[in-house]
Amino acid sequence: MSRRWPIDFKIDFSPLLWIVHLGVWLFALWLIIDAATGNLTANPIQAATQRTGKIALILLSFSLACAPLSNIPGLNQFGRVRRALGLYAFLYASGHFVLFVGVDYGFNLRFIWADAAGKPYIWTGLAAWLILLALAVTSFRWWMRCLGKTWKRLHRLVYLAAPLVILHYVWARKGNLLTVSGDMVQPLLFGLLIALLIAVRISAARRVVASCIAGLPGSRIR
Repeated sequence: MSRRWPIDFKIDFSPLLWIVHLGVWLFALWLIIDAATGNLTANPIQAATQRTGKIALILLSFSLACAPLSNIPGLNQFGRVRRALGLYAFLYASGHFVLFVGVDYGFNLRFIWADAAGKPYIWTGLAAWLILLALAVTSFRWWMRCLGKTWKRLHRLVYLAAPLVILHYVWARKGNLLTVSGDMVQPLLFGLLIALLIAVRISAARRVVASCIAGLPGSRIR
């Protein structure tokens, strides 16, 4: 009897998927080269932590954009890269987490705990990372078969993780959402993008989108 492995090792030769792979690893190579050549500003640990966090947010935004884009005729290939983008977002978020906890704080949990009381961005970032961890671990088909309908409900938590990431970004940049003060330009732009991408998955918004593309051949809303 053949053994069924939890992880599927099927290779996808989609050009778009290979572009995603190449782009993600070029970002990593760029970071490594800058670190090796001393081009990460006067505070290299902080710069590397911020850069990995921003790349994680960009990749998460791209992964959320894949479903709406794949509904447009001729762009269905975007549905095939959503999982890879989500996993890479988790990879960079994990790098961001390790740099912060391991390199910046030296894995000193007592120091982190004492410092976290006045820094809400630590808690929102940790919550978002734990959600992404659960989604990454259960992203394989074996988990889809095991969890059944629960798998879809679990993976809808990405719509909670994304706003948490935005809150983390705002507070890390010392911004204030209520007064729209502080370094808010980039967090607000990402927040608006995330809000739009989540909104198009809501039933009312989906009907508007569907009506806009209903006349296009091959259109579909999932």
